[in-house]
Amino acid sequence: MSPSENNSTYLPAVAPDLVLIRWGHGEWQVQGVSDRLALWLGLDSSAARGRSPASLFPSSVPSIISLASEVLDQGQDLGDVKLRLLPEQPEFLADIQFSGLTEDYLGQLVRISLRGESIASRQAVGFRDMVGSSPAMHEVFRKIRLYATSDAAVIITGETGAGKELVANALHKESLRHEKPFAALNCAAISEQLLESELFGHERGAFTGAVREHRGYFERADGGTLFLDEIGDMPSHTQTKLLRVLEDGRVQRVGGEKSRQVDVRFIGATNVPLEQAVAEKHFRADLYHRLAVLRIHLPALRERSEDIPLLTELFLQQFNTRYGKGVKRLTSEAVRLLQSYLWPGNIRELRNVIERVVVEAETEAIGARAFTEWIGERQQFANSKSLVPLDENQKNLPVAIPYSQVVENFEYQTDTSHRIMGKRIELTEEMIRRAYQRNNQNLSAAARYLGIHRATLYRHLQRLNLTRENLSR
Repeated sequence: MSPSENNSTYLPAVAPDLVLIRWGHGEWQVQGVSDRLALWLGLDSSAARGRSPASLFPSSVPSIISLASEVLDQGQDLGDVKLRLLPEQPEFLADIQFSGLTEDYLGQLVRISLRGESIASRQAVGFRDMVGSSPAMHEVFRKIRLYATSDAAVIITGETGAGKELVANALHKESLRHEKPFAALNCAAISEQLLESELFGHERGAFTGAVREHRGYFERADGGTLFLDEIGDMPSHTQTKLLRVLEDGRVQRVGGEKSRQVDVRFIGATNVPLEQAVAEKHFRADLYHRLAVLRIHLPALRERSEDIPLLTELFLQQFNTRYGKGVKRLTSEAVRLLQSYLWPGNIRELRNVIERVVVEAETEAIGARAFTEWIGERQQFANSKSLVPLDENQKNLPVAIPYSQVVENFEYQTDTSHRIMGKRIELTEEMIRRAYQRNNQNLSAAARYLGIHRATLYRHLQRLNLTRENLSR
């Protein structure tokens, strides 16, 4: 895809490990090799550019050139192909996809993405109960290891559903306090009247219904770690009492006269900017400065789409066990579908979607069609006029997945016509131009809109002698 095809509505797929060009005269060349594949092969990625694939992988099984040629000649991507690049090396699973034409239309591009333990083992794909191989998650893991040795307060920022409690739990497990309690409380889930009692405890008879004394979360976490989620929603009076405890380490129960010494490592989390809350007088500035000693930002799922296959595999295993299913994988088309969505509900939303399709699955492989009903629901949700965003971070995020339900009714063809609802239709110049302009001059999006494969659209362009300039008129 050329830079002119970029569209902010869509997220890029995982970066390919290998990009090949086939020129009009049939010659194949390497356009690019990913850093991780170059590292595994012991190559200089820049030196590989322009070389023949046969010279880099003379003994690949099956032949890389034959796989790439099949994609171009048949007009259909290949997914989950077992590929051995070098003798005496493990196999990968490969996705081979047509990736458009060169800028001068003289060459056709094919991208190859590799999956498997061989490459995954070269990178950290998980830490404690978290999964991720993206640079953003590597930075989270680095900070957890670094901050775990300290007793300083930590603030974890990130959108709802991104997994902030998992980060807090990992901090505790990596610390010297790991054998002591880890206590977690969501400040937004408890009424203002009960929050202080939950945090600091209460004495018998402190209020109506207090029939016995109650140990609060600070006392329960003594010696260990206390995690307070959604701390930005804490009432101002409770903020004052929290600051006092953090300053002197002493807790006084509601209705009590004595204070108790506690030793707690404090971790807070918020999905709203505390700096803004301070400016708007919703959060105490002195408490903010006391808490924001160390900070870890957890990226939204849309910012690390390369982690979606790893998370999906984890959730498949979990739900296979829970429901006695035998789902082995999602097809490459289904994975690309999930990677194109913006995930306003983050990992929590992804987990719920995977649970749904696993429950409904009757085969070993889940394809894109399994998500048809969910796509329709997301589109209805996005089109609703009464929507209220989940939080401030998501107000401007498109919700609908950028795949039309109509796509499920199309059959990809290898000639220059395609079927709509079973009828063979010849695409005209006007139909292509309308699709191109309605999709922000994005050829890949136009192909999806028309319900055809990208390779088929490019053949239409060649048949009609059309260029992007023609389509823009």
